[in-house]
Amino acid sequence: MRTALFPGSFDPVTNGHLDVIERASSLFDKIFVAIAINSEKNPLFSFDERKALLEEVCSRFDNVVVDAFDGLLVDAARKFDVSAVIRGLRAISDFEYEFQMAMMNRALSEKCETIFLMPKPAYSFLSSRMIKEIAMFGGDVSPFVPPAVAEALGRKKANLQ
Repeated sequence: MRTALFPGSFDPVTNGHLDVIERASSLFDKIFVAIAINSEKNPLFSFDERKALLEEVCSRFDNVVVDAFDGLLVDAARKFDVSAVIRGLRAISDFEYEFQMAMMNRALSEKCETIFLMPKPAYSFLSSRMIKEIAMFGGDVSPFVPPAVAEALGRKKANLQ
């Protein structure tokens, strides 16, 4: 069985993430979409909120499992017993960082293969950070995120005011 891991903070999940998940799900028998737990970050959405949103928006994919990991990505790849790690590349600026990470992961584990997928051009500029900023200043995020995420961002904004 061909399996892959798509890691990220998903704070929040965007249409760009979903585009990569959809294409990866057609290439692999099983995809683990895993939320990276990082105690150094202060996410807008709690882990439980991010997991619930991911599960909702990924429910249309029969071969996608939402999970989590902390620590090194190579350890997560071993934990999920995957043959590849999926990483999204939006722009040239992502490439250098992602290339370095892929090489370091391969140095830590020769079995850790990284596959880069580019989102559709319409999503190539999206980042969770931008989405949060737009939402917090009252902008319309609906073209960039699934409806459930837009609603959740609206509730967050209402709670912050």
